Amino acid sequence: SGGKEKESLIEESCSPPAKDLAGFANSCSLHGINHIFVSGRLGVRQTLWALAFLASLALFLYQAAKCAISYLEHPHVTALNEEASPEMVFPAVTICNINRFRFSALTDADIYHLANLTGLPPKNKDGHKPTDLEYPAPDMQDIFNRTGHQLDEMLKSCNFSGQNCSAEDFTVVYTRYGKCYTFNGNKTTSRKTKQGGMGNGLEIMLDIQQDEYLPIWRETNETSLEAGIRVQIHSQDEPPYIHQLGFGVSPGFQTFVSCQEQRLTYLPQPWGNCRSSTEQIIPGYDTYSISACRLHCETRVVLQECHCRMVHMPGNADICTPNKIKCVDRALALLQKSSGDSCPCETPCNLTRYGKELSMVKIPSKGSARYLSRKYHKSEDYIRDNFLVLDIFFEALNYETIEQKKAYDVAGLLGDIGGQMGLFIGASILTVLEILDYIYEVKECFSCLALTERTWCCERNTVTAISLHWRSE
Repeated sequence: SGGKEKESLIEESCSPPAKDLAGFANSCSLHGINHIFVSGRLGVRQTLWALAFLASLALFLYQAAKCAISYLEHPHVTALNEEASPEMVFPAVTICNINRFRFSALTDADIYHLANLTGLPPKNKDGHKPTDLEYPAPDMQDIFNRTGHQLDEMLKSCNFSGQNCSAEDFTVVYTRYGKCYTFNGNKTTSRKTKQGGMGNGLEIMLDIQQDEYLPIWRETNETSLEAGIRVQIHSQDEPPYIHQLGFGVSPGFQTFVSCQEQRLTYLPQPWGNCRSSTEQIIPGYDTYSISACRLHCETRVVLQECHCRMVHMPGNADICTPNKIKCVDRALALLQKSSGDSCPCETPCNLTRYGKELSMVKIPSKGSARYLSRKYHKSEDYIRDNFLVLDIFFEALNYETIEQKKAYDVAGLLGDIGGQMGLFIGASILTVLEILDYIYEVKECFSCLALTERTWCCERNTVTAISLHWRSE
């Protein structure tokens, strides 16, 4: 009796699928198949329905594949917008005198050490004596700090949004031009402006001190033939990279710089190539920027090749002495010639930059030359050759937002595929589940038959209807 009960349980668990194919087609929500899989002989009507269903299925698969390929290309669009603001953070302004060393501040020891940089002969007529070799090793940071142009001597007047400012409102920063100065460089105490237009930004008058420029005896890689200052307008989040990103301002002119703030938002991989803010920050900097990345790469290359760093480079390594300047130039030239693989500097995903429009007028006018000459105790020719006025302001209190956006996301992909599926074959996700459920039911029956050592056969009652019949061995 136990064996019979076991056999009956097996037979009960291995019962054939509840529906044959014709029955499934009749109840399935997939459009068209109930006209194909019907009981009876295959006729012209069923054949035409089958051809129409296959054509619709092919069109659906073609359109779905196109949608999937378009999504995998990760396209993006760029949206440009302009937004007004009641007040805006004024940018950082870095200024450098093109001349790095004041001639009057150089000692014989400085000239001796800086021979490779300046090409200057000694100040005394006798030249360097053998005792000069006993000069102590040069402290390059001290030389740059001591012999660079001092802002309190260069700055003749300073005004920000109608309020007076002074050299104390600038911070010292070192660049390829030596000792430079940054206004409004601290982002925690950054100044704001509440009105656009001329006179509502930074206006400074500078004396570039051409009398202190080094005489040129021979040209070196560091020799400069120009006179004036270099200026860079940048965000507080990035260090100055003024030798490549700065613009020149000439003496004898008042230069007006009208700025437009631009806030850029880029997409990370795979839609774009920007560097996410969550990635590791470059050592020595609080925020990632392209300028910080380039300075970091230059520092790394110079350290590898010359075992030192230049004054403006971050880190705690020893500063390169002038006798290593050829090594430094060679290392930086190799870095510049490389394709960029050795120093990949990705664009940050959030970036602030400033568009600029420059215009200038001549100073001093004939009417003001004598007044300025008396005020600053300089000759009129000196005023014309050395004085300049720089006026930096926002064009208006608005900023541009340039944002990359995903042109095709997962929701769009599913919507397009769902629309194609409904249009061509009248199916949905639940229809797919119905088909999978029927396949699973048939598969379970076949597996059970194999386990119970029974045989089965598929006999065609009609061309379109298939039923499973059980037969004991």
